[in-house]
Amino acid sequence: MNNVEILEPARPVTSGGYKVDVSRGERNGQVSSEWFNRPDDERYLSLDDLWSSVKRRSERSRSRVVQTADIRVEATRDSAERLHLVLRKAREPVAPTHWAFGQLASIVGAPVTYLRQLPAPLAGINLQYGLANHRAEQVKTFETEDVRTELRAVTGPDYGRIHDHELVEAVQRIAGNGTDDTRWKVPGVLDWSTGVYNPDVEISRDTTTLYASDRDVFLFLVDDHNPIEAGRLPDSSPDLYFRGFYCWNSEVGAKTLGMASFYLRAVCQNRNLWGVEDFQEITIRHSKYAASRFAHEAAPGLTRFANSSPQGFVNGIKAARQQIVARSDEDRDDFLKKRGFSKAESGKIIEKVLMEEGRPPESIFYSIQGITRLARDKTQQDARLDMESRAKKLLDRVS
Repeated sequence: MNNVEILEPARPVTSGGYKVDVSRGERNGQVSSEWFNRPDDERYLSLDDLWSSVKRRSERSRSRVVQTADIRVEATRDSAERLHLVLRKAREPVAPTHWAFGQLASIVGAPVTYLRQLPAPLAGINLQYGLANHRAEQVKTFETEDVRTELRAVTGPDYGRIHDHELVEAVQRIAGNGTDDTRWKVPGVLDWSTGVYNPDVEISRDTTTLYASDRDVFLFLVDDHNPIEAGRLPDSSPDLYFRGFYCWNSEVGAKTLGMASFYLRAVCQNRNLWGVEDFQEITIRHSKYAASRFAHEAAPGLTRFANSSPQGFVNGIKAARQQIVARSDEDRDDFLKKRGFSKAESGKIIEKVLMEEGRPPESIFYSIQGITRLARDKTQQDARLDMESRAKKLLDRVS
């Protein structure tokens, strides 16, 4: 973190936090979804703890390419709910996880939902038939030794594995332990009753945003002790933002590797992100050269975001505020129509800005605010994302 540009911190608007306006920008529910679905044993209180867990798992794991014809499926009537796979040169049979069983069935073209409904001996017979008649000759296995040897993944032979601990290590290089020993930390909490975002909240199982399961890893951190001022609100108070990012990976092929960086105004108790602006995302499929792309693209990109100045973002917001595009209702309708909005949508966008800003949208910035607020009313995710995407394109075009 020696190369990080230290920004001049704004003074807290109120004791214990910063006054923010979460009615602006977009709401992002990805972190909330992760938070809601993670049991306690998938929640970690520091990056060190998270890294230790996934690193130990990696050290007990091995990957190899095997011939499908050499895989033997074993199951007995005494254990009707469990089957094992015997791999050539393996010291003992391996037990496929729920995920690996699904991968293997999918690779050989077997109906996985049907197989899971069968007793293990019958499922084994069907799976063995699929393996014996599989046209592709090779698969890559990923086995982990613990109390028993588990088969955690079965993929194509060219699968480019990026280990979960490698992603955590990339984050540790900029965020330390993720517990306030650097600028980057587990986020605080928004108090809805006051509109104040408090960055100093105890990290617990209920508040942490560091997660890992047997299938994946997910991390979300913010730089919320150093707010960025980008203009003023209607009441002349500063419009404050914080920098944030989240990233994810699955070394067993459950999802791609990805990173998203953005500016946000607050995080609430259930970990929804509010007032999100300038959302940027990169994903890397686990193809043959995935490890090289991670080393040369994703990890350096995360470091660049962590070390960069927000001045470009601030200048973009200021330019959007200053760029007048419509001074009359007719101009506003025409401007929005040319950007793909219907007359009914244009009317609702203008109404949103009038209601919340006390003025009609004249600049690109206020048009964007109206679009994102209307997007929140969309119940269908595709429609909401489409509208948010059009708002982002407007901001990107500001010179």
